[in-house]
Amino acid sequence: MGIIYLFSKAYGKKYDARCREEYTKEDFEVRVEKFFEMIISGTCVMSFSCAYVIINHVYELVETGKAVNLTQLENFLVTTWADGKDFVLLFLICFSCVLNSVLDTFIIPLKVINKDEKATMRMLGMFFAIISLIYLNTIGDESQYGPVMMYYLGLMIGRFVYFDASFKDFIDNMKKVFANSPILLMYVLYTFILVFIGFKAEYFLERNYYIVGVFHSELFMLFVVFLVFWGGRLLFKQSKKSSKSTN
Repeated sequence: MGIIYLFSKAYGKKYDARCREEYTKEDFEVRVEKFFEMIISGTCVMSFSCAYVIINHVYELVETGKAVNLTQLENFLVTTWADGKDFVLLFLICFSCVLNSVLDTFIIPLKVINKDEKATMRMLGMFFAIISLIYLNTIGDESQYGPVMMYYLGLMIGRFVYFDASFKDFIDNMKKVFANSPILLMYVLYTFILVFIGFKAEYFLERNYYIVGVFHSELFMLFVVFLVFWGGRLLFKQSKKSSKSTN
């Protein structure tokens, strides 16, 4: 947030001195909420990826005979995964989309940015997931992320190219992605630092797959966003009350 404030301060210099402070404050609030939406979206998207990895790992344990004496419910879940894996993945990704809406509407209500800006940040959240999965495949993580990446790619293509879309719509979407790429870059770097510290301190375990460490880092960031958002609101209300009482 400090980096975003400095950027907004520098960006605000293009405005007239009489209204510079107001525009800088507005620009800062928009960029911060975009960053918050990026974290919310990234967490929800990675929850889907992480769920896939864990479920698939458990299924492999059953298939290889390492997991035995399953209950009736566990047998049903294993059979469902074997027979309808694609439908389960579709359900999980729909659930992650619903979770995203619940988080940024009720739990951390972001009201400064509009629906289009939220949609752009959500799309960048999927782009972040694709970057992460490609990197995990490159460094030799044992899990397979092919099916998950195909779902994300399909969703991104659907966001860029839809039935009644024109070439102008495609260019507009590309401009929005490019304009918000610094937030994505900052988010990628922030996540990488947290994950690196987590594995270096052995808080995250390599045998649990790297993606689980990434997801835990996302949860940590989401919790911090929750504290900052509501803490900031409480401080603002208190300062308002104190200014009224002084007047």
